[in-house]
Amino acid sequence: MSLIRALSKELEARSDKSLRALFAARPDLISPGVPDFAALAARASSRVSVQRALERLNRPQMQVLETLHLCTNTDTAHSACAAVLKKLICGASLASIERLLHSLEELALIHRADPPHGVVEPPGARQRYYLPVGSLRDVVGIYPAGLGRSYTELVRLQPAFAQRVVQLVSELHHSGVSIHPATTPMEAALSLQHWTSTPAALQSILSTAPERTTALLARFGNWAMGAVPQAQRRASVLNEGPDVGPVDWLLARGLLVPLDAAHVELPHSVGISLRGGHVIEDFTLSPPVPKLGHTTAALRRNAALGAIAETLRLAGELLHFVREQPLTTLRSGGVGVREMKRLADALRIDLHNAGLMVELCALAGLIRLDVDSSAWVQPAQLEWLTLPRQEQWLWLVNAWLASERAPSLVGQPVTAPGAVAAPHRAAAGNTINALSAEAQRPDAPVVRKRILEILKELTDEASAADGQAPVLDAAAVLQRAEWIQPRMARRFSSLIRGVLSEAEMLGLIGSGALSQLGAAIAAERPEDALDILGEHLPAELNHVLLQADLTAVAPGYLAPGLSEKLQMMADAEGQGPATIYRFSVASVRRALDAGQDAATLLGFLREHSATPVPQPLEYLVEDTASRHGRLRVGPASSFIQSDDEAALLELMHEANASVLGLIRIAPTVLVSHTAPRETAQVLRSLGLSPALEEAESAVVRLRRGTAVAGSGSGRPVYSAPRTAPAEADIEAQLAVLRSGKPARGSAREHHSAESGTGEEATQIGLETLQKAIRLKQAVTMNVVDGEGNSSRETVVPVSVSGGRVRVFDPTRDIERVVSLHRIIDIEAAEELRQ
Repeated sequence: MSLIRALSKELEARSDKSLRALFAARPDLISPGVPDFAALAARASSRVSVQRALERLNRPQMQVLETLHLCTNTDTAHSACAAVLKKLICGASLASIERLLHSLEELALIHRADPPHGVVEPPGARQRYYLPVGSLRDVVGIYPAGLGRSYTELVRLQPAFAQRVVQLVSELHHSGVSIHPATTPMEAALSLQHWTSTPAALQSILSTAPERTTALLARFGNWAMGAVPQAQRRASVLNEGPDVGPVDWLLARGLLVPLDAAHVELPHSVGISLRGGHVIEDFTLSPPVPKLGHTTAALRRNAALGAIAETLRLAGELLHFVREQPLTTLRSGGVGVREMKRLADALRIDLHNAGLMVELCALAGLIRLDVDSSAWVQPAQLEWLTLPRQEQWLWLVNAWLASERAPSLVGQPVTAPGAVAAPHRAAAGNTINALSAEAQRPDAPVVRKRILEILKELTDEASAADGQAPVLDAAAVLQRAEWIQPRMARRFSSLIRGVLSEAEMLGLIGSGALSQLGAAIAAERPEDALDILGEHLPAELNHVLLQADLTAVAPGYLAPGLSEKLQMMADAEGQGPATIYRFSVASVRRALDAGQDAATLLGFLREHSATPVPQPLEYLVEDTASRHGRLRVGPASSFIQSDDEAALLELMHEANASVLGLIRIAPTVLVSHTAPRETAQVLRSLGLSPALEEAESAVVRLRRGTAVAGSGSGRPVYSAPRTAPAEADIEAQLAVLRSGKPARGSAREHHSAESGTGEEATQIGLETLQKAIRLKQAVTMNVVDGEGNSSRETVVPVSVSGGRVRVFDPTRDIERVVSLHRIIDIEAAEELRQ
């Protein structure tokens, strides 16, 4: 019976409760909906769906599934039961394996099967046998459980090894090794397999090995492939003598098989024997418990609150900076290093933290890319600036949780391990630029959510005394993540340190421990986090301390409006909330350029200073203001010159000329904000005859960054990534499946793939092809040509990929390629004689 049809029959026999649990655990099975159980089984057996399901399995489930995969053969229907798996999993009980097998069956990753051929069940036995879904072999890869391929498979797939394996066995036999001689590569592979089949036999072989051989083999404990320079050349002779190294010794005896010039593989039987005859030797149902340090709850709270206050302060200063000088982008995208250094100097932080802040503000919508100027600017009427501090914080946290960007990747090499794959290098060289496409990670929201959940889980498990909090580092979190979702370990390892540093910047982690705010966010209780922050976050201050050395000291976190005005008239120094603002001639002139005068500046300082305005500061402001404005600079696009002053005066009062924005700068000269040609066109429409001068007007322009007009960014509302479909969708899918349409099952097991439709037909056709390729079996295909004529052909499929199947036609003795979309149905024919 087809594996897909067998699974379809089993799914149809399930209860509604079991199907609901399946759809909740594997939501992609009903997105979009399926018409019947046959289509459901086909989708559950597809490679993509199985890969997604495996990403949610924990380590014990993956270990049992991989062991079952190694013990079974879906092509010959050779199944396995829990008792067989128990012998291969060290430390596992029969009851625990049965529970794990049942959980895998509920996930539709395995299904019930008949006992293997020749196995007779005693009367009353309740042993359950299982087979995995057919696509599992493609998903787990060629090294399930970290074990290599068998000698027979290596001989079949590695021509270089097949050419020398007979000679290798012969040399071993003549050197006195107890191994059966062979005349063919397959016989030689079986001899090597038998020679290394037991732990005792392997220990006897290694008893004469050079030093460090055991340590070298231990490196293959988790993975069967390793890198060895000049592997094929070093394996060409049987090395003897005291000077032979462990690599050459293992290669010469076939205990390591060269794959190419630089890689070797540890064969399956050798790996099993090294593990004491077990497939899994580190089985445990409980997650590892890391050794954690502790910090005080007060230190954790203060560190988290300090990080939040600093982040809000930097966000406010960054917005002020962007309003004055927008961040220009590179031609290839992103903000260049030179621009980021300018921002870092203005914020008084290092380049890495500047990249984190600009990414955080961008993903929160506090700054946006203006397509006209290709610069990052602040949206007009930004709601974030008017919110209380705790709501500003929640805005940033929600945006960070939902963002598909990884801010911590900024500055990392594009080709670094764990970094995102980029189609081309960043413009700054080989590093990722801020706000560039290379920092995009679609899986970032899921990874962040999972890391916060692990942090909360480890914190709840840690036994800390009153007033203490466990300190969690990246190694402890990664260790737990690798146990909970081992197939996601690579994604976690590439992002975990960056996520933890970003969480610490947002106050979710304080002094290395999960803060109360972080625990509330991890539990999806943002209201509790707002209450906690509103209670403990120090109130913003509305005053400074003016000193005689022309400085103003902020005794704490200043109100955003006060901080912004101080930055306009003084230069900020230092870091942290207790900032020092230094007044100078240049800084006061900056405020005067913005439209302020001496009286306004001094009045503002008197209003917001807890101390009297020092006399040196008062003199500085008044003296700078007295010398300011003697020369005036303004914008102008065109000018109008005429010796007739009366005509110019009449033109200024002309209603139809108001669009020109005319300003009189001399009795005989007017300036306009419109271009010369537009100005001349308006004047001609008024009945005048101006002479157009093509040369540009000699007007000095002073460019100032302003907020781009447009709607303000909406407040982000975070919703956790959905891991289960909506209840209504599940019920609707159940109604369709139970609507009375019979699922295609075993009654059609001898029919061709034509009996199925849609996903079922495609998956069963691919299943038949792949099985025939592995067994070197002939198939009969109904193929349609370009004119719509169908013909039945019996061929031997060789390979299938890219929507095409390469087949050998024995009647014509040729190989050819057939497009899959031209195949109507496929069925297995008689197996060819080998």
